[in-house]
Amino acid sequence: TNHSLIKAEIAKRQLDPDADEFLEYMVSDAKRMKSMIQGLLDYSHVEAKGNEFKEINTEKALDIALSNLQYSIDQCHAEVTHDPLPPIFADENQIVNVFQNLIDNALKFRKKDETPKIHVSAKKDDNEWIFSVKDNSMGIEDQYFDKIFEVFKRLHAIGEYEGAGIGLAIVKRIIDRHGGHIWVESSPGRGSTFYFTIPII
Repeated sequence: TNHSLIKAEIAKRQLDPDADEFLEYMVSDAKRMKSMIQGLLDYSHVEAKGNEFKEINTEKALDIALSNLQYSIDQCHAEVTHDPLPPIFADENQIVNVFQNLIDNALKFRKKDETPKIHVSAKKDDNEWIFSVKDNSMGIEDQYFDKIFEVFKRLHAIGEYEGAGIGLAIVKRIIDRHGGHIWVESSPGRGSTFYFTIPII
């Protein structure tokens, strides 16, 4: 009997690490699935549940986005600055979402050995405002410039970075709803600058 108990205990000890690892995979997969479903809901709600456009204070929208990201900003000691930003005719909640996604993206793909620095600015060009969100992140190869704005297009392996691969697709859909367009200029190791336009009405 003692021999059987010893064998059972040995088997239990062998099983537990495998079971724990299996459970970790299940929890991780469940979290990722939840994130993907929420992302798809957010993506589909851009037009269906968007608010009416009105004149908004863009600096206030940026401040709200930064407040929402305060924990992440503090964790990596990021420096976020901005030039004076103009009032625009837009859906304030969605513009907050744009800033939040672009800044979160810069924080997520920061260089490990360098303080993240992000700068937001805007300039007037004929009948539109061109906003830019410039960072000193790892950068992006030009072959991916268009792909990153598509749903579920990831440049890195699942698990390497958090997220469902929908954030930039949501940003693009928001900018499309506002009658603008979005693009990125970047190179590996030299950071990225995301540009988006908002028409002047």
